Amino acid sequence: MKPKVYIAAPVPAEVETYIGQHCEYRKWDGEGPVSDERLIAEISDTEGLLITGKKIDDSILNQAPKLKIVSNASVGYNNFDIEAMRKHNVMGTNTPHVLDDTVSDLVFGLILSAARRLPELDHYVKQGRWKKGEGDKKFFGIDVHHATLGLIGLGRIGEKIAKRGKYGFDMDVLYYNRSRKPDVEKEHGYTYASLEYLLKHSDFVVLMTPLSPETVHFIGRDEFKLMKESAVFVNGSRGQTVDEDAMVEALQTGEIRSVALDVFQQEPVDPEHPLLKMPNAVTIPHIGSATVKTRFDMAKLAAENLMKGINGEEPPNIVKEFMD
Repeated sequence: MKPKVYIAAPVPAEVETYIGQHCEYRKWDGEGPVSDERLIAEISDTEGLLITGKKIDDSILNQAPKLKIVSNASVGYNNFDIEAMRKHNVMGTNTPHVLDDTVSDLVFGLILSAARRLPELDHYVKQGRWKKGEGDKKFFGIDVHHATLGLIGLGRIGEKIAKRGKYGFDMDVLYYNRSRKPDVEKEHGYTYASLEYLLKHSDFVVLMTPLSPETVHFIGRDEFKLMKESAVFVNGSRGQTVDEDAMVEALQTGEIRSVALDVFQQEPVDPEHPLLKMPNAVTIPHIGSATVKTRFDMAKLAAENLMKGINGEEPPNIVKEFMD
């Protein structure tokens, strides 16, 4: 008999076919994320689960005695209750690497959009406000080339953002990281800096830290006060890494020039959130990896991790907390 799995995340037809060749499966076809009640009902007899973002904890695992693996179709895995999963002997996997370039492209799109005020001026034209003969000083932005890029977090994606800045836009690159990377510094000419120095001297501050208890509200009032008044702040990590109230205050008081955000504390963001009413806030709906090819690659990798796990093999992308 084929092992049973449940697909609780949208996957392309080719990936579903691949899973069906190896497993008996059911899938979630409803609108939005699957409810806890439906998920519990579906995984009571399954060995594998493919999912995106849903919290996996004791309340779920207590009802899934046969479950061996939860495969996240994402690079993040803060939805995993690691202690609970280890207790139930359930491994967790993610999909790193395949989205690195795509997310890096998006982050640079945010940098350019905020610097040159692209969303704001797009609305200006579409609203019919562009009049013949008016001066263009009101449209001025700031240069990205030869500016200073400050990266908080120099992981795989951070390194690719740094390369785009250094080699594509002749930027000086500062970085702050949990561990220093001398080889990277030597090869590319990046400068390791304290967080305080980076915040004070960067024209563009880009936050790319993973979400953990230590990074919740990593950027708050004190950090915004250290930034230049001309600084652009970009968050491509997780919404919870920034104190949004402090960020709104920094924009309102002119402590910083603008922000560009792909992530929010609450998603979808509240339509009445003050950030959505600010012309100097670029706001997009968490689309870092949202291209056809990258989402296909992520789903395929998640499926491959799933197959390894249910067959008793070690998946290629088991997260580090399950490897000891």
